[in-house]
Amino acid sequence: MNWAEPVGALRRGQDVVDGVELLASTDNARAVSDMLGAMSDGAHVRQHGSRQIDLTIDGTQVAVHCRVPQVAGSQLLHLTGGEVHVDRLRRTALDRGLALDDEGLRPAAGTRVMASTEEDIYAALGLPFIPPELRDEGEAIDAALAGRLPSLVSRADIRGDLHMHTHWSDGRDSIEAMVVQCIALGYEYLAITDHSTHSAASRNLSHHDVERQSDEIAALREQYPRIAILHGAEVDILPSGRLDFPERLLQRFDIVLASLHERAGHSPAELLLRYQAAMRHPLVAIVTHPMNRPGPERPGYDLDVDRLFELAVETGTVLEVDGAPSHLDLEAPLARRAVQAGVMLSIDSDAHRTEMLERHMTLGLLTARRGWVEARSVLNVRSHAAVTEFVAQKRRA
Repeated sequence: MNWAEPVGALRRGQDVVDGVELLASTDNARAVSDMLGAMSDGAHVRQHGSRQIDLTIDGTQVAVHCRVPQVAGSQLLHLTGGEVHVDRLRRTALDRGLALDDEGLRPAAGTRVMASTEEDIYAALGLPFIPPELRDEGEAIDAALAGRLPSLVSRADIRGDLHMHTHWSDGRDSIEAMVVQCIALGYEYLAITDHSTHSAASRNLSHHDVERQSDEIAALREQYPRIAILHGAEVDILPSGRLDFPERLLQRFDIVLASLHERAGHSPAELLLRYQAAMRHPLVAIVTHPMNRPGPERPGYDLDVDRLFELAVETGTVLEVDGAPSHLDLEAPLARRAVQAGVMLSIDSDAHRTEMLERHMTLGLLTARRGWVEARSVLNVRSHAAVTEFVAQKRRA
């Protein structure tokens, strides 16, 4: 096997996929089938042929498309989709007297393949490479033709994670474990942001815990000087609009995140008033998972999002793209609208254990990229000094 890549909805970064699809560039599908069947006790090959292997891995349906190397590059484009995007590419090719099929790009009346990889096909059509996350519809092709294709935020841009939980609240691991993993991920900084007292989480940070946690973080700063450890908290916005910690405690934190975890029977207008009160608080830097979306297949709060975005801009408050699978919030279309409204975003993991840090950040990035988000609109692509100044600027204002 020469290489293998995800395709379909998985490669396009969709919130929900029906199953996992992979493309393998290979001359020997049987060898691929044998390798997959031996990879783990949880793998079961259901059927295999020369072009596709269907298997179940730990209960997940997986389809592996096998293509010979000569056509695998073109197949990567076609199997990634989406259908509308590929159809637009075919029509763009026809406009240029070319034909795009499963084997690549060729003259309309000829048989010689001119381009057989994604990059070469886009280039031959006079287009820049279009990231898979923008291929659900044909809009990205129009943007590319007009020179308006965004330079999407990438993992290489992210310099820190500003939202995670430890065993001080409902996380599994210690602060030190999260710090060590963030160092391994190459971060310049991280924020420890455990839940406040009245959160619905299984465990919460009490008023008395704040000083003890602060002392632990101070000791870890001495032990791990190569990374900046911000002491923060994810503070609930109470039904009254007040924050869950008193002012004297809020002032102790390097960064304060505010969240609505509990509807409390409030209407969308009342929820928005609670957000308004929190955003106007000078110590609140970030509003986390703003729609409180309980997963991709369930809607979050029915808010006036345009007014929410106006408030964020007015108050200089960051809105989060939360990468936890239980949120993925702001979802991609709303992230795009937020940026268009001038909102600054933060892409965070909301991790509750070390192995979630990278995985959830990846999901948050996929969500943001599907929302056409560029690095210039993301707070945590900035340096630690710049993030600290951003927080301080709101506090001064």
